[in-house]
Amino acid sequence: MRILFLAPQPFYVERGTPIAVRQVVTALCGAGHKVDLITFPGGEDIEVAGLTHIRIARPPGVKKIPVGFSPAKLLCDLWLGVELVKRLGRKRYDVVHAVEEAVFLALPFRRLARFKLIYDMDSLMSDQLVEKWPGLKRWHRFLFWFESQAARGSDLVLAVCPAIGDRIRPHVPADRVRVTPDAATGLEPATGEVEDLRATVKRDGPLALYVGNLEGYQGVGLLIEAVARMSRPPGFTLAVIGGDAKSIEAHQALAEGLGVGDCVRFLGPRPLSNLNGYLAQADVLCSPRLKGVNTPMKVYSYMASGVPVLATDILSHTQVLDASCARLAAPDSAAMAAGLAQLLADRAGGQALALTARSRVHADYSLAAFEARLLDAYASLGRSSGPGRPRSAARAEAAGVTPTA
Repeated sequence: MRILFLAPQPFYVERGTPIAVRQVVTALCGAGHKVDLITFPGGEDIEVAGLTHIRIARPPGVKKIPVGFSPAKLLCDLWLGVELVKRLGRKRYDVVHAVEEAVFLALPFRRLARFKLIYDMDSLMSDQLVEKWPGLKRWHRFLFWFESQAARGSDLVLAVCPAIGDRIRPHVPADRVRVTPDAATGLEPATGEVEDLRATVKRDGPLALYVGNLEGYQGVGLLIEAVARMSRPPGFTLAVIGGDAKSIEAHQALAEGLGVGDCVRFLGPRPLSNLNGYLAQADVLCSPRLKGVNTPMKVYSYMASGVPVLATDILSHTQVLDASCARLAAPDSAAMAAGLAQLLADRAGGQALALTARSRVHADYSLAAFEARLLDAYASLGRSSGPGRPRSAARAEAAGVTPTA
């Protein structure tokens, strides 16, 4: 198939959605499809056979594109829409694969340009808008209706987790919704020497580790409060990998204000290629997320690490984790402190949880499992009917060949 892929983020950067986009386009190209990828400006170049990467021009006045909705992102969306029109005018595509809000740009052209439209639901945008701007709460039902209409108008919806799939299925024919969870990342051998985290923080006691950005919904502030409440073993450290300078400064001030600045250390970003080397050094891996329904990508890597996981007991985690493979705690500082203390004290019990988690992630959330789900979803487009049916599928059937992904 000839696929036009719309990803409204800088690419490639080592954070959630761009990592997932890289997994998808690599899998599609590996299966023999030709992919034209349109993204926002910024990021590193990657080499994938069969992939053509087009970055839109940077709109006037846009210097940085933050995570989440923002005026800068909306302006980039408009520029991406212009590039979409140009590409549709130059080339015929079998499929347009639109991530998040890019589906609204592609939907008006679906029948005119006769392509199949895939809506890649990496999140519930209506929920995110209300979380970011609580004043929109009265409009939440309308925003979700608007989102569900985009799903209804698409030929296939790829939901990143079961909770999103469950929310959208009442509005879309069941056979047009597929759940395609993310895969564990950073599990290949490290490309270079991995630093010794205990040597970096200059402490040799138990090590708890958080990896990810420091946005409020991630709950790192809650985790720092939990550290302040617990009885800490000698030399204990909470190491935090990720975050930008501004967010690190704010969280460092919180730690110092709570009297734990000596044992909470912020290491800043580290290469994704060395992720497994960092995870293996920890005694406990922490995911203190406060809100949202999509499962953090890091959770799959945590599960594959063989290290016990502490996570908040919210839907974002519990659709993947349960008491057999992780320590789940209510999203408050007292419960998180108790959970962290228990995992540090009961090493045998924690190791049993970690072994179950590793077995589960290799069975259900490996890169191979992800690729199989994705390619099966794409194959279903070739079996569907309608004005946007992929021409490659039609040619194959005319020749008496069963279409595949």
